[in-house]
Amino acid sequence: MKATWDIFCTVVDNYGDIGITWRLARQLQVEHGMQVRLWVDDLVPFARLWPAASAEQPQQWHDGVEVRHWRGEWQATEVSDVVVGAFACKLPPEYVDAMAARSRSPLWLNLDYLSAETWVDGCHGLPSPQPGGLRKFFFFPGFTTGTGGLLREACLVEHREAFEADPAARQTFLAGLGVEPEPDARLVSLFAYEHSGLGSWLDALADDTRSNHLLVPEGRVLADVRQWLGEASLDVGSQVQRGSLKVQVLPFVRQSEYDRLLWCCDFNAVRGEDSFVRAQWAAAPMVWHIYVQEEYAHWEKLEAFLDRYGQGLSPAAYAALRGLWRAWNQSVEGADIGPAWREAIRHWPELVAHARQWCVTQAAQPDLATTLVQFYRNWL
Repeated sequence: MKATWDIFCTVVDNYGDIGITWRLARQLQVEHGMQVRLWVDDLVPFARLWPAASAEQPQQWHDGVEVRHWRGEWQATEVSDVVVGAFACKLPPEYVDAMAARSRSPLWLNLDYLSAETWVDGCHGLPSPQPGGLRKFFFFPGFTTGTGGLLREACLVEHREAFEADPAARQTFLAGLGVEPEPDARLVSLFAYEHSGLGSWLDALADDTRSNHLLVPEGRVLADVRQWLGEASLDVGSQVQRGSLKVQVLPFVRQSEYDRLLWCCDFNAVRGEDSFVRAQWAAAPMVWHIYVQEEYAHWEKLEAFLDRYGQGLSPAAYAALRGLWRAWNQSVEGADIGPAWREAIRHWPELVAHARQWCVTQAAQPDLATTLVQFYRNWL
């Protein structure tokens, strides 16, 4: 008999939370045969990620996953064998009461945010006593075998490699988005939060001796790009040339298409958690625009990842990489990214080789869905 799973998601950061939980729900169903129900408090972002979905339908099925609108007034429902609260979201009190009343308590997991900090390994899998005799286990995604690993569908890396080996497939995909890069242009994607210092990076791209083609999917950073260009409007399909830089606005695409977009690019600027992980599977140089947290807690996460990711780089290349990521994430008005970008370019071949090796190393470890299923089976 299939194990039943309930995954609860509150949409905080537009697409990151629902993006991760939707990927996870689908993988649990498709690859592990689990019966999954995904509870989402806001269906609008979900419908953008998955165009077949409806933002108005309170109950719907996609790829074998039941998706339910998590409304303010909770309707009684049967408790599942495994209950996942994504990113410390608070479950409905009525549902928690039903969990405690169940003859056999379900496995309750708190799926936490991704972090490379060293303390994560020691906290992964630890139980926390809860009212009613329940226990909640902390489950941390991560970059070591002492964590839950990263979200990665079966054969994802192989699919990327096959795509990269097929120039016609790449050309067809880009053409479908209206993208026709020059043969020698550096193709760059930009998916970031609002960024006051972005203009210094765009200046560096525009002043480059090599052509740069910047692809900007619809999103929060578009206003900063528009301001730098001095354009009154910047809509999907817009293309504007400034020096060596061509800026092109792309439509918001579904997850599988965003993966291929990352695979096409020589450099990816990403944000949050979901696109951060997908850029690592793209195996190309990248920069992470981390989500700002109170008391600058995000800096500790940024530095922890750089410490881990930078292992194996030469001191000069590592310094260039760290300099770029730090400059990118400075919140000071007018932070200058240009010099850091030019320094990173000097070490480009090494950064490219390192990104590919990092992907190979991470792909050798169990993926997040697999470790969740194994944790459940060990718990039984």
